[in-house]
Amino acid sequence: MQLVVLHLFVGVHLACAGTHSLKYFYTGVSGDIDFPEFTIVGLVDEGQFMYFDSNIKKAVPKTEWMSQSEGADYWDRETQTDIGRHHAFKNNIQVAKERFNHSTGVHTYLQMYGCEFDDQTGKTNGFLQDGYDGEDFVYLDLKEMRYISPVPQGFPFVQKWNNDKALLARDKNYFSTECIEWLQKYVQYGKSSLQKTVSPQVSLLQKSSSSSVTCHATGFYPSGVTITWMKNDQDHHEDMEVGELLPNEDGTFQKTSELKVKPDEWKNNKFSCVVEHQGKTKTANEIRTNTGESVPIGIIVGALAGVLLLIVTAVAGYKVYQKKKGFKPVNASDDGSNSSARSDTKA
Repeated sequence: MQLVVLHLFVGVHLACAGTHSLKYFYTGVSGDIDFPEFTIVGLVDEGQFMYFDSNIKKAVPKTEWMSQSEGADYWDRETQTDIGRHHAFKNNIQVAKERFNHSTGVHTYLQMYGCEFDDQTGKTNGFLQDGYDGEDFVYLDLKEMRYISPVPQGFPFVQKWNNDKALLARDKNYFSTECIEWLQKYVQYGKSSLQKTVSPQVSLLQKSSSSSVTCHATGFYPSGVTITWMKNDQDHHEDMEVGELLPNEDGTFQKTSELKVKPDEWKNNKFSCVVEHQGKTKTANEIRTNTGESVPIGIIVGALAGVLLLIVTAVAGYKVYQKKKGFKPVNASDDGSNSSARSDTKA
């Protein structure tokens, strides 16, 4: 039995100041579930620019700038490569299931990798991580240039890969050079869109007088936003929970922060939500919707298109990785991604 390790590549040139990122999310699923067996979502600056799944068996652009910049040859090559990745992930899941003694049920094997570039400081970063059933399985420590597994089931694989000096050299070159070059190219492709700045719309939402109050910021670009709460003009950090950054259909983003507060406390104090974006601040202190009104929270959140389902599904298994910086590489092809999967003999 073999565990196939995919080493992925991506790239872009920076059109607007700040940090730019290229990320790929691979999701393989095993078991009885109404979802494609394998999906790939590619993101530039947190916005989706490409997609592939095992049902449609075709890599497709998800932005106008990508459609206009790369022709049919590019997408044909990417499609063939992604079909190979699908087969590799089927093998990955099977090996992981054996390692964890899982013979039934729904299981997932996920991979996230990519790079970042700051066009003001020149600083770069790369990351590559694999997960099984939403938990860490293997990741690449770029500073030490070695693979690490937090679970014993991954030890045989990291030992083999860490002894492969040629593999580690390719990894280092990809994340320090090739990935950055592709990132810069993609950012250059989309510079007119990626340079835009759109301020958020901010609302306070509540389902009923006894439920939590949600601060909803939506329609903003780029994705960096900070949501905080004030109580009687003082910073308030208790009983609050910040939600995930989510994409809107038009390429902008939305984010929420939920404040758990009792009706009497809300009535007897002055609460406000403060949203900071691109150096500008917006404040909301009056609840916009509640029971009996015609615009429930679900409609606003439901403004996300099908792209949200694709991205959220791919990213969901990686919440455990959000405090880390790591991923896993491969050999680059002319389209910035790996041309073939590497098979490793089971240790």
